Amino acid sequence: MRLLAIDTSAVSASVAITEDGCIRSLCTVNAGLTHSRTLLPMIDAALQNSETALSDIDCFACAVGPGSFTGIRIGIAAIKGLCDGTGKKAFAVSTLEGLAYNLLGQDVLACAVMDARCKQVYCALFDVRGESVTRLTEDAALKIEDLGRLLELYRNRKIVFVGDGAKLCADALGFPAAAPLVCFQNAASVAFAALRGADKRPPLDGKDLLPVYLRLPQAERELRSRREKS
Repeated sequence: MRLLAIDTSAVSASVAITEDGCIRSLCTVNAGLTHSRTLLPMIDAALQNSETALSDIDCFACAVGPGSFTGIRIGIAAIKGLCDGTGKKAFAVSTLEGLAYNLLGQDVLACAVMDARCKQVYCALFDVRGESVTRLTEDAALKIEDLGRLLELYRNRKIVFVGDGAKLCADALGFPAAAPLVCFQNAASVAFAALRGADKRPPLDGKDLLPVYLRLPQAERELRSRREKS
């Protein structure tokens, strides 16, 4: 299967084309530019540089969250457009699950973490053993100290933080962060997660792709807080 995958859930934007488990093209930009400026040119470049026509793509994959509310919306909107234009379907992949696939080939407990601000992280735990990735916990938004208490249950495993919250959690909780080359969002890992979970998570029509935020947008949280105080 030839897959075009994207991840726009954080500061970096990533686009990959994979075929039968091999990476044909991979591009990641972490220049602080908005995804609305970079994503479509990156998709076009990935197709051209791998000499792949859009019609050759069998399916799409998208990191649907958690992560940046705006980034997720941009990514999902782009994939919905590609699905509508080609008649193809798309896999919805957890951003945190994609991060765990960055550590393929290792024997670790991957703690995928993204900085959710307000002293919280989006997080999930995955047992990585060679080419196998097994989810241990559901995606959640936790305070860092609560994550620390959860990790106490897994001290018999080598724990590695992966994601843009890795350094934050490593400094606070003492477990190591993944190496910089594999620490951040990667669309190829989104593609691998999509294909290896295809039996449990079949592709969706573009209209059925939905964002996963885990918590309310800041504006809604502030409005709720004001109402509770009044």
